[in-house]
Amino acid sequence: MSDIKSQTCCFTGHRIIPLFERNAVEKALEKAVIESIKNGYLYFGAGGALGFDTMAALTVLRLKKQYPQIKLILVLPCENQTKNWKTADIEKYEHIKSQADKVVFTSKEYTLDCMHRRNKHLVDNSSMCICYLKKENGGTAYTVEYAKDRGLQITNIVNSILS
Repeated sequence: MSDIKSQTCCFTGHRIIPLFERNAVEKALEKAVIESIKNGYLYFGAGGALGFDTMAALTVLRLKKQYPQIKLILVLPCENQTKNWKTADIEKYEHIKSQADKVVFTSKEYTLDCMHRRNKHLVDNSSMCICYLKKENGGTAYTVEYAKDRGLQITNIVNSILS
């Protein structure tokens, strides 16, 4: 395993986080990221989607003040990902992109499999995955299953917000 891969953690999670759960998710996410930093993780890969990906990227950016050694890597599915997004979401996305240490696009244009390729890229270049997984189907479930098959350490923060 390359040294960078052994120090890289990716994120995957649902786009919709219920309003009543957001604070608990943010706290659990921050705790999981700090724990991973203490365990030697320096690189954090986020997929740039709305919801959990955005929350994860903002958490890493916030923690950089306390842990300046950490890096945010955005792995984005295509250059026009924000095409049908609300203005406020696009502004937040552009802010995150401008603060990221590295930005990778897995496809220039939107394709039927660009999201899948983004998720695969995140997992294939990581040794840990912090997730927000509540449903047994969909993109997040598939990505977590793929990460398990690839031997990644999985931290599902849903377990800590429910306990």
